[in-house]
Amino acid sequence: MKPTPEALLQRLKQHFPDAHITVQDDSHHHRGHAGAAGGAGHFAVTLVSPVFAGLPTVRRHRLVYDAVADWMPHRIHALSIRAEVPGN
Repeated sequence: MKPTPEALLQRLKQHFPDAHITVQDDSHHHRGHAGAAGGAGHFAVTLVSPVFAGLPTVRRHRLVYDAVADWMPHRIHALSIRAEVPGN
């Protein structure tokens, strides 16, 4: 079963307490998709935090994936990530 957007937001806030975070549930765009059949969600997240300063995109994304690793792939099937530093 997929997490609610609020649950995903709280999980990300635990790992990135200083970040401005938005979560969008895109699961409805994927009805009929093989990954959606099991009830796992499709989400888009944006995080803006100074913790990402100086890090390449791949490392930023790895930090976000690590925060939800235990939810993938059974609760989250797909995660689109924008991880930025303030002012960009």
